[in-house]
Amino acid sequence: MRINLYNDREATENGGESLLTRAECNALRGIAILGIFLHNFCHWLNPVVKENEYQYFQHNVDWFAQCAARVNELFPAHVISFFGHYGVPVFLFLSAYGLEMKYGNGQGKAPDGRRVVVSSFVRYHYLKLFKMMIVGFICFTVVDAMTAGSWHYNVAQIVGQLLMINNFYDQPDRNIWPGPFWFFGLMLQLYVVYRLLLYRRHWGWTVGLMAVCTVAQLFMDPEGENLNYWRYNFMGGMLPFGLGLLFARYGNKVMLVNLTFGSFLMSWVVCSFFIVSASGSFYTWVIVPALVCYASVYFIKTVSTLPLPRLRARIGYVLGWLGNVSAALFVIHPAIRKVFITVSRQGDIYTGLLLYAIASLGAAWLVMKLMRHIPNPKL
Repeated sequence: MRINLYNDREATENGGESLLTRAECNALRGIAILGIFLHNFCHWLNPVVKENEYQYFQHNVDWFAQCAARVNELFPAHVISFFGHYGVPVFLFLSAYGLEMKYGNGQGKAPDGRRVVVSSFVRYHYLKLFKMMIVGFICFTVVDAMTAGSWHYNVAQIVGQLLMINNFYDQPDRNIWPGPFWFFGLMLQLYVVYRLLLYRRHWGWTVGLMAVCTVAQLFMDPEGENLNYWRYNFMGGMLPFGLGLLFARYGNKVMLVNLTFGSFLMSWVVCSFFIVSASGSFYTWVIVPALVCYASVYFIKTVSTLPLPRLRARIGYVLGWLGNVSAALFVIHPAIRKVFITVSRQGDIYTGLLLYAIASLGAAWLVMKLMRHIPNPKL
C-alpha cells in the first residue's frame, strides 16, 4: 500500500482551500503516538532527563541543557524524554479539528440528519473512549499483577478509571495507573466542554477559554500541585484543543497551509526553534503546546510537498501505518513497557527500548484487529 500525502484528495475543504487531507491527519497521529510511546519508556529511566509536562521544573531544563552541551550516546533518549510527551497536544488538536469538521456545520445534527442532544453526544464519545480504554486496562492490570512493582488499586481508583473521572481526584498522578490513561479523562472532559460551551458558538468563546486557561497557569507555582492538577484536566489541554477547533473553522487565518515546499520547511524549522527556546522559561513554556501543533502540521506539509516522490511515499507509508495503529498502540504500550523496562534499567538502555518498540508495534497490530470486533457505539 502506498500513501501519497499530497495527492490524497479526500481533503477537508474550507472556502475552497484544502487544510488537511485524511492521509495527513493520519500521519499526524503517527507522529504523535511515536513521540508518546517512546517518551513513556525513556522517562522511566533514571539516567535520562525528565520532562516538564504537568509542572515546570527549572532543574529539568538545566539538566537537558547540560546534556545538549555534552552530547553522548544517551542524547537521543534525553530528547525523546524531554519533548516526546508533546504528542498529546497534537492528538488534542486533531480531535478538535475532527469534531468541528464533523459537527460544526451540522446545526446541531448528526451526520445522518438527526439532532444531537448533549446527553447523546457525551454518551457516544464516552463509549468510544471506553471501547479503547477497557482493552488496554485489562491487559495492563494482568501484566502489572504478574510483574514486579505492581500497583495496589483501591475501589475508587478502579471506578474512577472506568468512568474516566480520576483526573478530578486529589493528586491525580497518584491515583491513575497506568499513568498514560489520564488522557481518557482529559478527552472526555474536552468533549463535554466542546458540546456545552464551544459548539457553534462565536469564536470569542473559544479564544476566551483558551486565554483564561493558559494565562491562569502563569499565576501558579511552577512546581506546585495546583498547576499539576490544572494540567491534568481540560484547562491544561484547552490551548491545543481550541487551536484545532479554530483551524477547522478559519483555516489559513489561523495557520497558513497553502505554501510551497520551501516555505513549509522553513516554517517547520522556525517553529521547532521556538519550541526549544520557549521551553527554557516558565512564562513561555505554557504556549509550547500550540507551537508543537504548528510545527507538526508544517512537518507533515513539508513531507506532502517533498519533491522526491519515492521518499515522500515511504515516509507517508510509515507515518500512515503508525496513525492506523495509534489508538491500539496507545492502550497497549503501558503493559509492554512494564515487561521490558527492566532490560533498560539493568544498563542496556537501547536494547530494552528496541525490544519494547518491536513488541509494542506487534501487539498494537493485534489489538487493532481485536478492537475491530467490538461494536461501535451509535450516536
